[in-house]
Amino acid sequence: MATVSDQFVGYGLVIFSLVLFAYYTVWIIILPFTESDHLIHKYFLPREYSVIIPVVAGLVLLLFIGTFITIVMWKNQKSDKKSA
Repeated sequence: MATVSDQFVGYGLVIFSLVLFAYYTVWIIILPFTESDHLIHKYFLPREYSVIIPVVAGLVLLLFIGTFITIVMWKNQKSDKKSA
């Protein structure tokens, strides 16, 4: 059973993800069809950031995954040498 604090953190992450998804969806799908002088444009970054931000986030994620795999493999090699 999850504790109350675990549930709170989980709900917070779900809400954050939904808000981020809704913001990005409006930014990518709806904003190009509105006039450039519309009031809603001041709440969003320029359109080129809609590609740059996910690419950078993906590269950082791949970096962390690669680093994690490298560390785990390195530790396994060290433990295999000690046991042999």
